[in-house]
Amino acid sequence: LVMMLEWWSGTDCTLYTDQATVDKFGKEHVIIILNHNFEIDFLCGWTICERYGVLGSSKVLAKHELLKVPLIGWTWYFLEIVFCKRKWEEDRETVFAGLDRLRDYPEYMWFLLYCEGTRFTEKKHQISMQVAESKGLPKLKYHLLPRTKGFTTTMQCLKGTVTAVYDVTLNFKDNQTPTLLGIVNGKKYKADLRVKRFPVEDIPDNEQECANWLHKLYQEKDALQEQYNKEGKFPGPTIIPPRRLWTLLNFLFWATLLLSPLIKFACGVVVSGSPLLIIGFITFLIIASVAIRRLIGVTEVKKTGSSYGNQEAKKQN
Repeated sequence: LVMMLEWWSGTDCTLYTDQATVDKFGKEHVIIILNHNFEIDFLCGWTICERYGVLGSSKVLAKHELLKVPLIGWTWYFLEIVFCKRKWEEDRETVFAGLDRLRDYPEYMWFLLYCEGTRFTEKKHQISMQVAESKGLPKLKYHLLPRTKGFTTTMQCLKGTVTAVYDVTLNFKDNQTPTLLGIVNGKKYKADLRVKRFPVEDIPDNEQECANWLHKLYQEKDALQEQYNKEGKFPGPTIIPPRRLWTLLNFLFWATLLLSPLIKFACGVVVSGSPLLIIGFITFLIIASVAIRRLIGVTEVKKTGSSYGNQEAKKQN
């Protein structure tokens, strides 16, 4: 997927940050906070991880439904990804255990949090702002009200391990609405990511004060999005991390290794003339196509299943 974004579609990724922050990339354990507005926001995050050599040690607090997604969900199970059902009563033990396993992670780790809990849609935003009003919190224009429990729990469990929080605000030039299907079709997008580093000692230890800090951060992120919409850019200096040839070479190696026997087998099936073999191979291709379409479908905003706004969701922090 990263190869397709970088080499197939040629999507640009520009960082708005200072050199001092970039110099720390891949040299410390951090928590990443990323807005959840776009279908390929996760892919832009993976690309930045890859360009700074931390893709292999990147982790995420992911919804439990992703375990059912072909390839990614199954792989994540073995990569110490922390899964949750977004119901704290059911998630408490699982989340604490998953985060505890990461406390002594041997490589520098980037742990991603989507604090909004689900992707932004107008319906979810309307419900979220009703919650904000009921809690006496300022309304947000471009974000959902952050769910603070995941963030405060992560900060508590990884205290002494992580040294900073990176706030990342993502947007796309020219009001583009990027999709994974667009990437597959080779469409080029221009992603802008504003990154701001917060040392953990600047974030309150108290749970309520930490939650208040997160709410304030999202108010600032909202103001940034407003500025981007008016000016077409984020404030501050820009850095364009170069794509690495390794991504392409890695893909070509595995494609050659895995597809060559498959192509040879397909030719053998056709030459054999056996109806049973041909039908079996066609069935395999159909299943593979459905699996890939499901993988793409899980990223689509209009198809993202979520209980956001029901009675359980309204119990969010």
